Amino acid sequence: MRRWNSPIALYLFLVFVSGAVVGALGYRTYNPPSTRSATTQRLSTEEMHKQYLQEMQTRVGLSADQLEKLGTILDDTDKRFTSSRETHNQEVKTIREDHVAKVRAILTPEQMPKYEQLRAEREQRQKQNKR
Repeated sequence: MRRWNSPIALYLFLVFVSGAVVGALGYRTYNPPSTRSATTQRLSTEEMHKQYLQEMQTRVGLSADQLEKLGTILDDTDKRFTSSRETHNQEVKTIREDHVAKVRAILTPEQMPKYEQLRAEREQRQKQNKR
């Protein structure tokens, strides 16, 4: 290797490393790690309603009468959402039960314990993923 190639390679290496360092620092500066999920807890329905009402009052300028009516609207909407979720969850449960019954119908007695074990493991994983 020639002697004049060594300093050139060293300079190129230093330029590359300094570019990586500047890039990493710039990324960290403009994209700080998100701490929202760690520090922010999910608000209850009442807290969300209260926050929404306060925001509507301060930013939109609702009167006391309008706030009362908006509170009634929020309560009605919440009841409708709850009812819809319950109906949906029941339909999903019925579909799931139908699926399991159909799968069991095609299995042999030797396959049945293996299938039940598989179902139990899948349910356990689903519970863990919901946390």
